[in-house]
Amino acid sequence: MTLQQLRYIVAIDQYRHFGKAAEACGLTQSTLSLMVKKMEEELDVRLFDREAHPVAPTEIGRKVIDQARIALFNVEQITQITQTEKNILSGDLRIALISTVAPVLIPGLIKHIGEMHPSISIMTEEMLTATIKDKLRKAEVDMGILAGPVKDPDFLEIPLYSERFLAYVSKDNPAYSLERIERKSLRGQPIWIIRNGLRRLDPADVKEGRFTYERFFEGGRVGTLIQVVNDNGGITIIPETHKNLIMYSQQHCIRPIVDPVPSRTISLIIRNDYIHEAKLNAVVDAVRRIIPGTMLESNIRKGYVKL
Repeated sequence: MTLQQLRYIVAIDQYRHFGKAAEACGLTQSTLSLMVKKMEEELDVRLFDREAHPVAPTEIGRKVIDQARIALFNVEQITQITQTEKNILSGDLRIALISTVAPVLIPGLIKHIGEMHPSISIMTEEMLTATIKDKLRKAEVDMGILAGPVKDPDFLEIPLYSERFLAYVSKDNPAYSLERIERKSLRGQPIWIIRNGLRRLDPADVKEGRFTYERFFEGGRVGTLIQVVNDNGGITIIPETHKNLIMYSQQHCIRPIVDPVPSRTISLIIRNDYIHEAKLNAVVDAVRRIIPGTMLESNIRKGYVKL
């Protein structure tokens, strides 16, 4: 079994088509098929169901491919060690972000990393928290940015910044006349969330111990919630960093929430075996340029992060 064969089966899983995978690998389809067949004979298992359309891994093939991704990731780490020693920052950088962080960070990450490290090819994608963790475990992404704390022994977590949650209130809602909104006053209000589809929050979920602000946005965008409030009335909750993304004419609908003030911490997570300290700090430096200094965690404000 060779590293090249591992790359071939990962490519087939990615494209789900032998012809497209062969083209991506710079081979003929017959050569790719032969190389995979040799690997199957060596392992004495069938890795792909060739009768499926599109082609799909077998049950054992799925496990082998997942492990192949991790093996290739670790091989890439060896290359990165030498590049770090030479102070070279290049290659792919795959970052997964939750949807409420993506519009805040992605434009700046692309801008600042592109300017400071043009040899890095940055790729970003929005994902659910569970998907980010799964992709990291399989080495399909390099870093994840999500709401912490993660509390997972598989990952190293680096808190980046903390932000408050704010209320966005419809003009027709009685709470619009208030300067601030107490948490208890949210009970009974028509609160819009995006979780398992866009819907109004069940009043039972507002009870103590069941009211989790981060769950408002699982899989959705803050801008959608704001538009729903504008068109249908009620209230929604937005992260503080989204305030500057809202049109100036809508700023007057924002109210602080008090007693207590709700907040969240946004963290960067990486696999425990991730070694490219320089790339990690390229991302940290970009975040430092995007997020106001008063919101940054102290270790991020100080500068270089050590693995």
